Amino acid sequence: MTPLPREAEAIVVGGGTAGAVVAARLAAAGVQTLVLEAGPDPGPLGDPRWPQDLLDARRLGHSCDWGFDSGDTLGEGEPMRFERSRVLGGCSTHNGAVQTWGHRLDYDGWAALGNPGWSADELAPLFERASTQLRVRTYPLGELTPWQRAWFDAGPAAGLPQLNDVNGLDEGVGVAPESVNVVGAGIRFNSAFAYLDPVRGLDTLTIAGDALVDRVLIGADGAARGVAVTQRGETHEIAAPLVVLCGGAYCTPTVLLRSGVGPAEQLRALGIAVARDLPGVGENLHDQPFAMLRFAGTPQIAAAMDAAVAAGWAPDEQVIAKAASRFEREAFDLHLFPYSPTHLYDGWSWHAGASALRPRSRGHVRLLSRDPEARPLIDHRFLSDPGNEDVAMLRDGIALVRELATSLAHVAGGELTPGPDVTEPAALEAWLRARPDSYWHPVGTARMGPASDPLAVCDARGEIHGLPGCRVADAALMPFVPRAATAMPVTVIGERIAASILAERG
Repeated sequence: MTPLPREAEAIVVGGGTAGAVVAARLAAAGVQTLVLEAGPDPGPLGDPRWPQDLLDARRLGHSCDWGFDSGDTLGEGEPMRFERSRVLGGCSTHNGAVQTWGHRLDYDGWAALGNPGWSADELAPLFERASTQLRVRTYPLGELTPWQRAWFDAGPAAGLPQLNDVNGLDEGVGVAPESVNVVGAGIRFNSAFAYLDPVRGLDTLTIAGDALVDRVLIGADGAARGVAVTQRGETHEIAAPLVVLCGGAYCTPTVLLRSGVGPAEQLRALGIAVARDLPGVGENLHDQPFAMLRFAGTPQIAAAMDAAVAAGWAPDEQVIAKAASRFEREAFDLHLFPYSPTHLYDGWSWHAGASALRPRSRGHVRLLSRDPEARPLIDHRFLSDPGNEDVAMLRDGIALVRELATSLAHVAGGELTPGPDVTEPAALEAWLRARPDSYWHPVGTARMGPASDPLAVCDARGEIHGLPGCRVADAALMPFVPRAATAMPVTVIGERIAASILAERG
């Protein structure tokens, strides 16, 4: 375990998707940088300490999880798990390795809210740079499994033209092979491998694993002056003039709240002295709601997939479609994708999912205890928007999946879940509300915006309003989620905040 230094020029809290980017860029520029990762650091790519499921890009990994869930916020029944990876590389170590950019409207929308520097044209070079760093490639058609190729081929008949990829910032609807950060023999090339491995030898970088940050330390001048961190059961204070929070939509707000930064009433209720009354900390939580349909499949597709596995690497997902619900007139607001796991049931299972990319529902993250190891209250309030538009978007996505599946009856077979009898809007809504699900992309709990916005937490540089020296660089910063899986946008946030810091240093 790396000994903790007493001070650094910059402390990066969390070595995940964005934290790895920030730390690597600062260290490479000569800034003495300390990464404090709550989970382990298993070393560089090739180190045998890496859990196999975090390397295998065929399916989602589950090692080193934080254990977050919905608690009792969904009423009776099993809580919904909110998988977040507690290990160097963060969620880039266990996700689907799918890299999507979204649409120009997303980032121009961020800029229009009073966040200069975040427009699509300004971010486009960072998307390109991050894609190169992560070794992103798009599956060639010849690599698609039979299940994936069937859905890709069915796209045009359902109004989804075939695209080379889904990452044109000016493109609308269509279907394409996925772009992924997968290298070699199916290895998930996570952010730690991509960004930190090349700079591990620099004397300006220190990576400390199993180091849980409790709070940001605030000096008498009102500026951040370091952090309090627990390692091996002992608490240490480490000084730094710059603290960059990269804990994600769940952990970044909890660090701020324990630091006395957040809604004053909530802080006082837990006996936390109020350093900054910022009502937006922990609010604006949202994720893209999701629905997964299951099909019976056919003997023919099972045999074809068996042959694909025998011939080589056959991942569970490889194709994604951008589609539009009744609410979308300019671009797209749905993702659809086929899925063919073998680990959910006995042998092959056949699925296709739909996600509403522009959710209206909003929830929150709140502390239940001052203990940094205590799980927070995470309440997404899925499908709670007053206009019921999130449900309507999902219903439209389900209708498109069913249209595609009808043309693929020789492949998909009959629908098992929710079933062919669940067609009326009320019945579909009841099914969706009985089993809310997410697309694994929580954002927004320390959103950026001008100081005139009462719920904004950070400015466009990621700096906390009223707390100089403390910045946010992760999904919590997003005012609203882009039309994308968030891995690449979060990587770009890391690039953007790191560039801003270095530009100010001169």
